[in-house]
Amino acid sequence: MKRLVLTALAFAGLAAPLAQAQTAPAVTVYSSRIEQLIKPLFDRYTAETGVKINLLTDRGGSIAERLAAEGAGSPADILLTVDMGNLWSAAERGLLRKIDSPTLNNNVPPNFRDPGNQWWGLSRRERTIFFNPEKVKPAQLSTYEDLADPKWKGKLCLRTGKQTYTQSLVAHADRQAR
Repeated sequence: MKRLVLTALAFAGLAAPLAQAQTAPAVTVYSSRIEQLIKPLFDRYTAETGVKINLLTDRGGSIAERLAAEGAGSPADILLTVDMGNLWSAAERGLLRKIDSPTLNNNVPPNFRDPGNQWWGLSRRERTIFFNPEKVKPAQLSTYEDLADPKWKGKLCLRTGKQTYTQSLVAHADRQAR
């Protein structure tokens, strides 16, 4: 299975290795990013390198199911996701393979990449806590961990726990707490 997983802007970190790999006339990218937002980047890359990019976009879960169905015969070279949860899930399902890339390892800090070299991330989303300062003192609700306090039960507006963004938020908070 020839797969490399990256998040958000990670494709830019791969530009130099791909430009040197002129033996491949095309790169197939499966992406859960909004096509209108990433296609200009890919078009520019093609114009500068001559390497054509075949782009397939869909929701993260749908792309993972497609990769699983295609198995080793998948044409995907790169999986571009919008969320850490999708990366973790794809790795857990065995949909990714290890890639030895000195360029990525030298340019992406260890905390933004998989220890097994199955994915690299070059962007992150900030999760901001909003509250009414007339009802809540900032010290009461200033960290992600504070959200778990039972006193907030029924008083928070959050996405469902089944949503990958929420799972990533909780996993990140847990990692930061360690």
